[in-house]
Amino acid sequence: MPPSVRVVPSPITAPALPTEALIAVLAGALLHASWNTALKAGGGNASDAVLVVAGSAFIALLLLPVVPAPSLASAPYLCVTAVLHVAYFRLLAAAYREGAMSHAYPLMRGTPPLIVALCSGALLGEGLSSGAWTGTVMVCGGILGLTLLGRRSGPSGSWRGTACALANALVIAAYTVVDGIGVRLSGAPAGYTLWCFLLLSVPMVGGALLRDARGFLSHARRRWMVALCGGAASIASYGLALWAMTLAPVAVVAALRETSILFAMALAALVLKERVGPVRLASGAVIVLGAASLRLAA
Repeated sequence: MPPSVRVVPSPITAPALPTEALIAVLAGALLHASWNTALKAGGGNASDAVLVVAGSAFIALLLLPVVPAPSLASAPYLCVTAVLHVAYFRLLAAAYREGAMSHAYPLMRGTPPLIVALCSGALLGEGLSSGAWTGTVMVCGGILGLTLLGRRSGPSGSWRGTACALANALVIAAYTVVDGIGVRLSGAPAGYTLWCFLLLSVPMVGGALLRDARGFLSHARRRWMVALCGGAASIASYGLALWAMTLAPVAVVAALRETSILFAMALAALVLKERVGPVRLASGAVIVLGAASLRLAA
């Protein structure tokens, strides 16, 4: 994580997306796609997701003593985002249980940046330029276009799956805004990020231990590399996004972060040997154009 940080607790008035913020968010998006692809390649065991949270908490405990501590002003936001992230994981599981992933995932990832953009004026005092709006709509439109692919390629699931996915989109938008404000108040994006993961691990890992401590610990011994590597990638991915929010409008970072779906598509084709058809390629092209618009927006 970059060592020097310009803390901006007030609305961003700089250009929409400085180069360093662009590089940070894209690097974070690649990391996010990479550890998710690794989980999928390993069979997508639900316990692996909890292991990643546990690994991130372990790394946070090691690093917190040597990074600047976030200010007390950000403490309420850390508590709120921990609750919201628990809700995120619960709704994620429900959405996948009730509906197809190809339908639920684009809804959950393509809708939040639009919600953040619509609310950023009132909640963050950040009005977006026409170029930033164009880029946000294009990125989200390209992602949501994958929902249509899911409908054409198979059943999307019940209305409950759609409801859970849309509810989770609201949760993702909420924690994005909360963390955007919190990290600017913290004065220490690295410390804020580490505390996010440490607080999240308490209910997530604690719940897994209460349900089946022996089974979870046995799984952890077999898959400890998943915990450490996934935890490190997860911290770096979200930490880079939070750092970028101290340099650029939250809505712009939120939209650009969803380019992770492009990296996920490429990794799925190269690593998992999944077929990438013309609809996915067209959606990807729209997302790339949207990202370019975000970079060029003033």
